Amino acid sequence: MTQIVDLSTMARDAVPAAVLERLTRARNALVVSHENPDADTLGATLGVCAVLEACGAKATAVSTDPIPPLYAFLAGVERFRTDPDPAETYDLLVLCDCGSADRVGAVAQRHPELFASLPRVIIDHHASNSDGGEADWIEPGSAATCEMVALLAVRLGLPLDAGEGALAAALMAGIVMDTATFAHPNATPRTLAVSSALVAAGAPLSDISRRLYRSKPDAQLRLFGRVLGRLETTPDGLVVWSTLTNADYPATGSIRAHSEGIIDLLAQSDTAEVAMLLKEGEDDGTRLSVRTKPGGVDATVLTGAFGGGGHARAAGASVPLPIDEAVPVVRAVAERLAAEVRR
Repeated sequence: MTQIVDLSTMARDAVPAAVLERLTRARNALVVSHENPDADTLGATLGVCAVLEACGAKATAVSTDPIPPLYAFLAGVERFRTDPDPAETYDLLVLCDCGSADRVGAVAQRHPELFASLPRVIIDHHASNSDGGEADWIEPGSAATCEMVALLAVRLGLPLDAGEGALAAALMAGIVMDTATFAHPNATPRTLAVSSALVAAGAPLSDISRRLYRSKPDAQLRLFGRVLGRLETTPDGLVVWSTLTNADYPATGSIRAHSEGIIDLLAQSDTAEVAMLLKEGEDDGTRLSVRTKPGGVDATVLTGAFGGGGHARAAGASVPLPIDEAVPVVRAVAERLAAEVRR
């Protein structure tokens, strides 16, 4: 019989009392992911909903953007709405994996009074998050927000194998996504302990890793090839970048969600301290994704120059310039930071 790792001590030490109090007092919570959702924000949102419901509350899962087809394998993903349920009266707002409060996206702009009036809990692991309040839980040392939510579930007595393993699978998906199946340096002994418990609780680790990292539609592969084909580097090789335009999607038969993962290929450069992908937005702006090597450039410093944030090795920002104008501006900052690295 598989033995589930005992996480009770870790959970007791990790989860703030103010967070527990606010969550357990809620009767009807609005639980929101960040815009352009990924596995960590989706898994964490589903996990928080399961925790709240186990405590006797109601929970509505919201993502302002449609869920990418990549995550259709997550049980319960169909419960996400793009807006709060107008028939419900909410008494708590929970933001999951949002590096700043505005990362929920346009849903907050569509319902400003609701978002402003509700008591709030942030559960997040982004080092750049400065929006924390008295009942928020921001833990930059955690590899994924799903790692935190797993400990929250343990702390409140919800078995990790709840839903015949659905909870464990959702939380494992977030950890796999944010650690690249434990390849990134953010995977700590606690991350591995939590992951071991999730596997013991029914999370199909190998299948999740395959779905997220080793299985792609042909249209997505064509999109990757198109973007990789325009790869550029600085003369010293310390900065690599590429661009993705709106025209690339119809040209390859792909959709916007298929752009996920390109930046991680660029980051495999042997010489580059900084890898960047600049994606043309639906408006006049540009979305910047950055990856950096351990011990080198802090990605949050680069993206912070444009109002963005994230983690030291992976961060993003929205640059309010058309893509052709954004490239030289962003490149200049990246080159300056890369030149300061001493190895």
